[in-house]
Parts: sequence; C-alpha cells; structure tokens
Amino acid sequence: MRIALFTPLAVSFILTLTAPGVSRRLPPRTAVWLLTVACVVAGGGWAAALGMLAFTLIDRFPDLAAEGGWSTGVLAAHTPIGWPIAALSAVTLVVCTAWLTASAWHRTRLLLLARRHGRLLPPGGELAVLDDSEPSAYALPGTPGRIVVTSGMLRTLNARERGALFAHERTHLRHRHHIFLLVLHLAAAVDPLLRPVATAGALSLERWADEEAAVAVADRSLVARAVARAALATAHRPDHALAATGGPVPQRVRALLAPPPPRRHDLVVAQAALLLACCASLVLSAQDMDKIFDMAGPATGTTASAHHMDR
Repeated sequence: MRIALFTPLAVSFILTLTAPGVSRRLPPRTAVWLLTVACVVAGGGWAAALGMLAFTLIDRFPDLAAEGGWSTGVLAAHTPIGWPIAALSAVTLVVCTAWLTASAWHRTRLLLLARRHGRLLPPGGELAVLDDSEPSAYALPGTPGRIVVTSGMLRTLNARERGALFAHERTHLRHRHHIFLLVLHLAAAVDPLLRPVATAGALSLERWADEEAAVAVADRSLVARAVARAALATAHRPDHALAATGGPVPQRVRALLAPPPPRRHDLVVAQAALLLACCASLVLSAQDMDKIFDMAGPATGTTASAHHMDR
C-alpha cells in the first residue's frame, strides 16, 4: 500500500521531467490534449493520495474514531505510514485546497472581465479594431469571442502578416483554448509539481494556433515572421486574453521554420500507461484503506480488544 499511495507523487515528478519533451516532439494539438488530461489525472491523484494519507491521522483522535466506530489501536497497528507524514500530508492538502480556491477565483474573475471587455468593444463581427497607436492583438473569449486588434498593430504588419495573425487568434477562439488554459492552471494549483506541465501545455496551445495558421495561409515562414514582428512591437495585452505573442516566441519561431512534428504513437502510449498506473494505484490504495478501516470496525475492534485482555 505504501508504494501505491506514493505513486501519484512519482507520476507528477515524471510528468514534470517529460512535459517539455512531449510539447516539442508531438503535434501541438495532440500535446495539448495529452498534457491537459495528464494534469487532470495527476492533480486528482495527488489530491486523493494526500486525502487518504491525511485520513490515517484519525487514530490520533479517539473521539473522532469512536464516532466512526473504529478502534484506534487497530488503526495504529495497521496504518501504512507514521503520523508525521500523515500530518504533513494534511497540511499540504489544506494549503493546496486554499491555493486552488484562490486560483479558481482569479481565473473566474478574468473570464468575467473578458466578457465585460467584450461588451465594451465596438459592435461588429468577429474582428474589433481599436483606435490605439500601441500595437496589440489578442483573442478575447466570450459568447461569441472576438479578435481585438489595435490600429497600431495593423500599421506594424503588412496585409499577409495580418492574415496570419488573425488566423492564429481565430484558432484560439474556435477551439476554446481558454478552457484548456483554465484546466492547466487549476491542476497546477492543486499540485505544484505540475507547474512545468501547465507551462508546456500553454506553449503547446500557442503552437497549436501557429500550426493551424500556417495551414490557413499555406506559408509557415509567413506565420513565423508575423509572430516575431507582433512580439517585437506589442506593448500590452489583458491577462484574460490569448495572444499570438504569448509563450517563448523564439522557440515558436524555430518550430515554424522547421517541418511540422511527426506523430509519435510511442510517446502517447507511454503517457497513457503512466496515467493508467496512477489510476490503478489509487484504486489499490482505496481498497487497502477500506480493508484497514473494516478491520478497525466495531466487530473486529471488539475482538481485538478482548484478545488483548485475555492475554
């Protein structure tokens, strides 16, 4: 049971080490889905494992154990870990829950700001042009989403580069990339070890939009040039928006100047096996935990106490 309980922690470490490679070597769309699912599974596994570890502290509180009809002696004898580790797990779980709550509030506030910003934009179709000399362009999620661009950015790019930029932002809106970003951020809030995975996922989102823009304009070097020029010129974008200038731009430009990454079924299978191992370990841990508390139940607990008195 000890090994199974700590498997989600090991999975988080492995994902942290492998996420940058997954982001580089897989097609961006595949990488986004794989990293997002990995974050959900690993983050949920991390929280569940911490919860089970923390719950073993109940043998330190006889009154609470009595409420459940459990024998503290039997629990103490069969608990797979010492109480200091259980206490540390409880504290970690409380801190991660508080951080998740704060992050969820922050991301919800940003989405509400995006909707409010969208209502203040000039009426029209998908594209909203702001009369502002500062170059800026971003996709604003909402119902419907809008592509926001300033007159300064329009003057910075030529007509073909503007088409590439709009294709990039259109991809963010069409595939609802803000939802992927939300899930990645919340998973990293639950499990701090997943922050590099969330970062790699965010980069893959930009790469996904880059690749679809390259298909739309049929020119990878044009998209690379548009992204680079927009990044050099841009001054500011709202935190609640997705923009072509997001992520490490030099890395994105290098990827666009190279051939598209091939499909790697071996990486997908390896990641899937890792996530299945995480889920299996949680099932085994839950079953073992259930057995321990069954052993400490009223009938077993009474038998154990009587046996102890006979001796």
